[in-house]
Amino acid sequence: MKFIHMADMHFDTPFTVLNNRNKLGEKRRLEQREAFKKVIEYIKINDIKYLFISGDLYDNEYIRKTTIEYINNLFKEIPNTKIYITPGNHDPYLNNSMYKTFKWNNNVVIFDENLKIVENDDCDLYGYGFNDFYCKNNIIDEIEIKNKEKINILITHGALSGGSSFDMEYNPLNKNKLKELGFDYIALGHIHKPDYNTEINQRIVYPGSTISMGFDELGKHGVILGEIDKENIKLNFIPIDDKEFKESEIDISEINSEEELIEKLNSLNLENNVFYKLILVGDKNFEINLYNIFKFILNENIIKIKDETKLKINLEEVSKENSLKGLFVKEILEELNNNNYNKEILENALEIGLEAIQNNK
Repeated sequence: MKFIHMADMHFDTPFTVLNNRNKLGEKRRLEQREAFKKVIEYIKINDIKYLFISGDLYDNEYIRKTTIEYINNLFKEIPNTKIYITPGNHDPYLNNSMYKTFKWNNNVVIFDENLKIVENDDCDLYGYGFNDFYCKNNIIDEIEIKNKEKINILITHGALSGGSSFDMEYNPLNKNKLKELGFDYIALGHIHKPDYNTEINQRIVYPGSTISMGFDELGKHGVILGEIDKENIKLNFIPIDDKEFKESEIDISEINSEEELIEKLNSLNLENNVFYKLILVGDKNFEINLYNIFKFILNENIIKIKDETKLKINLEEVSKENSLKGLFVKEILEELNNNNYNKEILENALEIGLEAIQNNK
């Protein structure tokens, strides 16, 4: 059997990372729609029988009924495809949620917090989801496969082998226990980075977010095309997102003024379909005001600029000066040598203090 596995679409999320650029957040929401339409078109063209959506299809706080109608109308275009949705922490199965109040097309099955088994001729689908924004007690220990002769698939949303307290609030799933259950495929959502074919015969899979949500989600994004029988599994990643978030370092060691830096950034040869976070590195020869610099950036695909430069200064020499600056540097160097504080904190304090002293001259 063939299927498409997707997750973490997050329809109607505000894309705050893009809001500092001219209507890019609104454009990104339109791109969400186009991406989802591409998935449906792929299913139509390739006659895919099953679509698994493993949570966070939309953001409950922001979702509009018109968006749900758009999604459901696309579902109507694939009437021969069985669609299974498990609610996640951003789209839980609440009493007033769109999952419960909207009349979905008859090829759509939406799981709730109770384990449900849907029996098909070629496979059995097991699923459960969130009924709140948190899910601390999962029901994995209660699952027992009814018919091991058939293909058995589990669909849910959660954090796999999460060790942090943060992960423990989002349906924590133990990887070893999942494997012991004997499912032929486990379709997960929640982690936005794809995890497939990272081990031999992998059957516990995150497709990642269908489109990238920001600079913590670099690289390609899309869906998983799966083909399985009782003996074999084949997984392929299908890129869906036409845009990509990238980070790029810019060494400014040879740049001597803010104006020169702005000219440098505006002359960069950047890809059209990429959102950029530019990281300034190297030794700086002038004070950097990111807010002021950003006002003059012409390329709208430059979304963020981060300053990771260092002051171009011989600290040992400065520490010998009989001045406020010399005394300040000497004190910081002593703390660094004694490892009394976090090195990064002290280096930041040193840079801020030197700039303050310089500006007050």
